Amino acid sequence: MQPIAVYDTNVLISGMMWGGVPYRCIELAQQGKVQGVTCDEILNEFTEKLTTKFDYSLYQVSEIIAKLLGFFRTVKITNSLKGVTSDLDDDKVIECAVVGGATHIITGDQKHLLPLKSYQGILIVRPAIFLAHFQ
Repeated sequence: MQPIAVYDTNVLISGMMWGGVPYRCIELAQQGKVQGVTCDEILNEFTEKLTTKFDYSLYQVSEIIAKLLGFFRTVKITNSLKGVTSDLDDDKVIECAVVGGATHIITGDQKHLLPLKSYQGILIVRPAIFLAHFQ
């Protein structure tokens, strides 16, 4: 069975800005080895972080998002999943994974997501752990 992965905002930012292991995880979706799943809420947070923290223009961000949407499937969430983590912003990542039928959530969030280890059978792992399955 092909893995289905939701990439947390921190992985998208690291991968698309600096490359490395997070980018190699994203590349797996681009190569069709993994089905990447996202939602508007994750993409909106990605846009906000790149424009406010890293001074990217909206044009630059839209180019990156267009590239990602070339190989990510987008799902619609209702933001009805609440309180899974102590950070309400992370609930959208979990809900996206549930709605998208994900097998994995790829994240670097050591405070809120990684300690869960899994949610309803969805594994929550660091990029390096996920990448190791393909090497």
